[in-house]
Formats: sequence, C-alpha cells, structure tokens
Amino acid sequence: MQSALVAGLMLFNMVVPMAGAQSQNSNNAAPRASTTEPMPNAPAVAAATVATPNPPQPIASGPYALRPTSQDFSKGKSQFPNPFSAYTHTTVPPPRLSNSSLLDSLYKDGKIYLSLDDAIMLALQNNFDIAIARYNLDIADTDLLRARSGLSFLGVNTGLVTGTLGGSTSPVASSSPAATTGATSASSSTGSASATTIQTAGGSGGGPGGTSVGAGGAASGPNGITSSTLGAGPLDVPLEPLDPVVSGTVQLARAYIPQTSKFLTGTFQLNANTNEYNFNYSQGFLPGETMAITFNNTRSTSDMNSIFGNFYSPAITSTFNAQVTQHLLQGFGWSVNGRYIAITKNNRRITDVAFRAQLLYTIDQIENVYWGLVGAYQDEKAKEGALKQSTQLLSDDRKQLQIGTLAPLDVVNARAQVASDQQALTTSRTKLEYQQLLMKQAIARNLDDPIFSSAPIVPTDRVSLMRTPEEDKSVDELVQEADADSPNVQEALLSLKNQEITLKSVRNALLPVLDVYGFYGAEAIGGSKNPLITCGLIPSLGFDPCSGVPGINIPYSTVVGNLFNSSGSNKGVGFNFTVPLRNRQAQAQEERAQIEYRQSQMRLQQLYVQLRMQVVNQLYALQNDRAQVQSVEASLRYAAQSLDAEQKKYHLGASTTANVLSQTRNYETAQDNLIAAQTTYAVDRAALSQLVADTLEKYNISITDAATGNISQAPLVPGLQAPQPEAQPEPLHPGQTP
Repeated sequence: MQSALVAGLMLFNMVVPMAGAQSQNSNNAAPRASTTEPMPNAPAVAAATVATPNPPQPIASGPYALRPTSQDFSKGKSQFPNPFSAYTHTTVPPPRLSNSSLLDSLYKDGKIYLSLDDAIMLALQNNFDIAIARYNLDIADTDLLRARSGLSFLGVNTGLVTGTLGGSTSPVASSSPAATTGATSASSSTGSASATTIQTAGGSGGGPGGTSVGAGGAASGPNGITSSTLGAGPLDVPLEPLDPVVSGTVQLARAYIPQTSKFLTGTFQLNANTNEYNFNYSQGFLPGETMAITFNNTRSTSDMNSIFGNFYSPAITSTFNAQVTQHLLQGFGWSVNGRYIAITKNNRRITDVAFRAQLLYTIDQIENVYWGLVGAYQDEKAKEGALKQSTQLLSDDRKQLQIGTLAPLDVVNARAQVASDQQALTTSRTKLEYQQLLMKQAIARNLDDPIFSSAPIVPTDRVSLMRTPEEDKSVDELVQEADADSPNVQEALLSLKNQEITLKSVRNALLPVLDVYGFYGAEAIGGSKNPLITCGLIPSLGFDPCSGVPGINIPYSTVVGNLFNSSGSNKGVGFNFTVPLRNRQAQAQEERAQIEYRQSQMRLQQLYVQLRMQVVNQLYALQNDRAQVQSVEASLRYAAQSLDAEQKKYHLGASTTANVLSQTRNYETAQDNLIAAQTTYAVDRAALSQLVADTLEKYNISITDAATGNISQAPLVPGLQAPQPEAQPEPLHPGQTP
C-alpha cells in the first residue's frame, strides 16, 4: 500500500511540471500565420479573466427571472411525498388561440376605436411573435435542468420572431453573438436620415465572432457544419451523470443438467436452481469524483447426492464492492465539470435579454403599423375632401356652362379632376383596409370572428411634436444608455462570459489524465447444510466433510454482516494515468477557443462603434423629421390660403377653373407630405426608443407582466394628442357666379 502511494506521488510530481510547461509553451508560442489582430493591452492568456476591449464593458443586467407560468422547468419534480413523481410526464397547457377580452370593450357603433396604448396592450396579450418568444424562457429552463443532471446543453433560440406583418422593420441576418444558432434578428430603416436601428438579437449562425453564416461554406466541417468550441472541455475525461443511477438484475434460473456419470453428483440428471439479486449504484460529483457501488447476491440449490457437492444447499453468496475515483489533473474542479451548468445559467439570462429584445422590436413594429394606419386614415379623409372639392367645382362649372359664362373645356378639365380624385380615393380606401387588416393580425390571435374581421379600425391618437427626453440629451448620454441597456450588447457580454468558461475548461484539457482511486470489496457465503451430506469421518476418504466449515447454518443476515467485518475483504488504492505524447487535439482545441474569444472581443468593440453610429444617425433623423413636419405644416397653411384666395378670385371672375384645380392639387400634395412627414417622425421617434432600449420603462410596461401576458397596468405612451379637425378651405357655393 505504501509503495503504491509513493509511486503515485512520484508520478504526480513528474507529470504536473511537464503539463504546466506544455501549457505555458502553448500560451507563449508566437502565432503562426495568424490573421487575428491582437487586442491592445491584453493580459497573458493564462490569466483567469481576459480584459475586454475599450470602452469599459458595462455590467450586463441580472436575470429578470421571467417565467410565462408559475411552473419552474429548471427544477425537477419533488419526490416527496410521492417518490414516483420523477417518472411521470409533465403536462404543458395548450396555447390560447382566442382573442383577449379587451377587444370587446373597444367596439362602438360597429367600429373599433383604437388608441396606441390599447394597440400595445393588445399586442402584449395576443401577438403571436411575443407568445412564441415566451416559450423560449421555459425551454431555457429545461436546458438548465438537463445540465444539472450532467448532460450537455441543447441550446435555445434567442433571435427575434418576425412573423407579424407590417411595419417598416424587415428580418435580416444578425451579426451579434447569441446563446445558440437558429435565430433571426431584425432591423428597420426609416426617417429622413435613413436611420437604421441596431440588430437586437442573435442571428442565424451567429456564433463566436458574429459571422453572418455559422454553418456550411467552403471551409465547413464534417457534414457541412461548422462547430464552435463553446462548452468544450477535457477530451479523455467525460462528464459523469450527476443524477444518481440505480440499476439491478433479478434472475431466477432453473437448470436440469444431464450427467454422463453419477460419481461426482450422485445422479444422472442434476437439478440446479439459481436466484440472482444484483444491484448497482453510480454517481458523479462536480469536483471530479465518481462513485460506483455493486451489491450482488446469489442463492443456489442442487440435488447433488455426493460428498463432492456444495456443503450449503441452499447456498448464499454475497459480494460487495465500492470504489471512489478522483480526477487529479484533467477533469478536476467544479469550473470544469460544472461548465454546462454555468453556461446554461448564462444562456438563461441571454434568453431573458432576448425576450426583452423581442418586446422592444414588436412594440416598435406595432407603432409602425399604427402610424401607418393613422397615415392611411388621414389620407382617406384628405382624398374624400379633395373629391368633395372637385365635385363641387364640376357642379358649378356645369351651371356656368349652361348660362354661357364658362367654356366647355373648363368643364372637361373639372370632370377629369373628379375622375382622378375618385381613383385616388379608391386607392386610399384600399390602402386603409389593408392597414386595418395589418393592425388586426398584429393585435389579435383569431381573425375568423365575422364581427371583428368586418369592423373597421379607427385610430384615436395622433403624434405630437412635443420633444422627447431623448432629444434633449447629448449624444454621449444616449450612447451610454444604449451601451448599458442594449439587448445586443448584453447578449454579447454574456456570450463572452460563456467563452471565458470554455477557456478555463479547454486549458484543463491540456493536462494529462491522472486519477486516484480507492476501493473496498468483500465476499461472504452462508446458507443451510446440504441434507445430502453426512457429517463425520469417512474412513475411505480419511476426512470429515463438515470439518472447518464456518457454521452448519448461516443465515443471510450473518452473510451480509460478514461483508463489512473484514472477514473476506478486498481493499486498496491505485492510480491511473494517460499521457498523450503530442497532445495535438487538445492544443488545437485550446488555441481555437482563444482565437474565437479574441474574435468575439473585436465583435463587441464593433458593436459599441455601430451603436454609437446608429444613435447619432437616428438622432439626426429625428431632428430632420421634426424640421420636416414644421416645414410641411407651413407649406400646407400656404397651400390652403392660396387655394382659398384662388377660389375667391374665381368667384369674382378673376381666375379660371384650371387655376383653381392647380391650387387644389398643390393643397392635396401638401396634405400628403404632412401625413408622410408626421408618420416618419412618429416611426423614427419609436425607433430611437428601441435603439436606446428604454421603451418599456418609458411606456410603463412591466417586463415580468409581459412575460406572462397578464398585464396589470395599461401602457402609457407619451407624446400623443387627440386628433384635430382637418383644416379645409371654404368650398364653392352652388349657384355662385362670378
């Protein structure tokens, strides 16, 4: 025993310096043909935490503990008081496919009067994109439960769900790191300055480095798939299941064995009955230990009628063995064996952040659809007013033609304008109906209700030019808020933490395998004396068959007790080691993990730069939009006054129908420009809030309520006003002549 311990210590002292030197050589080796740009002021790779790029990284927000229901899928079922609960299935309730009751309260006189607050409220309750994203929260919890059992994580989709139609946003491939692949992000391009919002979630294939495509390609791996080192670790020391496993075998065997001679058995057909009761217990532990226990029992009887038969019939044989193995180098430590748990906890936080990104994106999309609806509604009213004006002018021209005070060509001109206005009104109404349908599919789950599907939506809010808090802040203040609250940045920071966990694990994989183990085993026998064996001296053989037996009748309880009193023990300690002489697989894995980490650091720095550019661009776009609205309002007032003056001249006979129609078209154009400018301003204002990521706080939306769909307080969107009466020039009076 002492010699084994000495040999193990000598081996340990020999391989540890060798492994440390190998790791140091690997870390200090100059990069060969490396295309990765080194980070400024980066510490040694061997350090536990590698510095992130400037500017200093903000602290990622803590977990929101978002959960769609009261059920926590990250915790297993309690086996108290029901020990069989862990073996029963879990019932996930079916989704609600009906509309929320809030829609019913908005009906009035066959119409749906919808404010922006109500639209956002209905989206939080009914929108499919948000509802689908909620399931990712529970999926991430199941991944954490899986990791706690010792298995690797499956990953969670953290991209945006973009199934809602309408709005100015369109899905594109994101370039930000995410917890897993299979996600979709989105961006929007609106405003006078062509502002583009930041991509707010991990994209499809958005792995380390944030490449736009993470699978396939000319340099793809086996089966066309490019893998990452995320979660990699020791190669030769697989993680043991952390959940205890109990297995066993119960076997009852009845054998009838023909014999060629009865010299040894006393019979030509031997009947043997053997019952086996074998049990095993195994479990792994996070520090790197594994424990295995076996407990085997055999009860056998036979009708061997000979002194050469078993003394005990039935004979009881019981064996016990317990062994504990501890990894000393590769596979040692919680940080290595618990990496899946740590990564899935970060992935759970990423899923929370991704759900927040989904809310920001969908709310912005709802605002885009709403302002599109407002614009279409205003456009239809303007087109109705234009048709009313041109129709009235045509009526007056016809009367003047009848009395001979107007040329026929003027009537033709007026009739052409009426036809043009009728066509414009038809187009406007079609657009309005489609915008209403877009709004309905964004705020409802069931469009089959005939009352709901046929009821027109009347928007009750208009945008106000009241300055938002963002417009009064400096660029640096907005950039700091965006850096701290942007879901894109938070996901990237959490992904970096996952890669730091991987770096520690792959560095451990560089070490040789050295395990120490200890075991204790024992074997005991017993049973009842075989009635076919007679005790006493057999003169022909010269011995007593019962001589030296431990007991004539030994019960099973005594047999089990003899397993632990060292009467038949087998115990010891030992070492196992595996030393890869070139270790190229582990070297390649560790080097790739470092390069991927450096790549992600550069991507994070790029996100900061992109975010600053996007904030500046969006802020300039909003300022331009405000100036555009004010300019178009002035143009509309001028067009209205010009039209009114031209009509008065017409009444006095100092103008013509062509001049009136020309001024009417100018007025209509000014109206269209104002509607477009107001819509652009409203959309860009919402986009800036999404970019700074303060929409939820500014609109009084609780993210925990949004995760359940049970909204306790209605959203309150600032910067809105009630619709104002449309300014229209005085129409011509029938029968009025110059």
